[in-house]
Amino acid sequence: MPGDTAKVGVIGTTTWGLTLAMLMSKRGHEVSVWARSEEEAERLGRTRVHPHLEDIQIPDEISIDASPERVLDGADLALVVVPSRSLQENLNSVASDLANVPLVVSATKGLEEGTARRPCEIITSRTGDNANCSVGVLSGPNLAPEVASGKPSSATVAFESLEQANQAQQILSTQSFRVYASDDVVGVELGGGLKNIIAIGAGVIDGLKLGDNAKAAFISRGLAEITRLGVAMGARPETFAGLSGLGDLFATCVSPLSRNRQVGERLALGQSVPDILAAMGQVAEGVHTTSAALEMARRVGVEMPIAAATAQVLSGEVDAQTAIAQLMSRAPQVESP
Repeated sequence: MPGDTAKVGVIGTTTWGLTLAMLMSKRGHEVSVWARSEEEAERLGRTRVHPHLEDIQIPDEISIDASPERVLDGADLALVVVPSRSLQENLNSVASDLANVPLVVSATKGLEEGTARRPCEIITSRTGDNANCSVGVLSGPNLAPEVASGKPSSATVAFESLEQANQAQQILSTQSFRVYASDDVVGVELGGGLKNIIAIGAGVIDGLKLGDNAKAAFISRGLAEITRLGVAMGARPETFAGLSGLGDLFATCVSPLSRNRQVGERLALGQSVPDILAAMGQVAEGVHTTSAALEMARRVGVEMPIAAATAQVLSGEVDAQTAIAQLMSRAPQVESP
């Protein structure tokens, strides 16, 4: 990496992908973004506007290209920022080029349906055993419109090697984006993925106007549920008290910008999942992560009553009011994290 600047390749033209690209460009890095088609690359290159970030201009210094080879050639760090459901499809185009990048950072939140694999596991399986390529994760309370507008925010970047996490931290940190380093990849990644399930339930509570006491209790128990599963998967419990756990959970459960919270609110009003997603026009990762999380929990013998109730509402098996009532009528428990 020459001097204090780096070459950064961003895989994905999502709102978060372009937000990170703009952060890196403002930091002084050379930034290229991969678009899935020539048409998308041409449109974004010409208009310099993302449809969900209409008030923010994409700087001319950022290159937008449909060639993964050009985007990733010579990159010091790559950010993978695509929906978890389309991660495999996108990797079909970019995996061989990603394998040559020293630091690959997943900013994709969720789990793969059917396998319950984390994005880092999927990326690593596709980049192969190249000793020059290491895969980590970036996660935290990062609502893209706020970050893109320059409001202060923080995140955690994790690699199995803390030295590599520190290298990524140096590249990713800006004056408005404070990045912490960790070597708990599993904890950071699961915190970011599982909190979306809890956010759907928090939105249900808001939609039903059940009050702040109910919402606070729900978030607290949701964090306990996430932590139990994370620890069973090998994560450290303290990670879930940090930015990628409690921090991300809080922001996603309370902000009107949160897509997963919006899903919950609309479910409470009786809308169907297909109608909600069509109206939003954006991905809400919790919708597809819930079943994968329950599969992961089943494999390690962890009970997740909130995720199970969320799955019932998403499938239409029960309505939101009934799901809340069922959670409230569960047998009394000893409180434990």
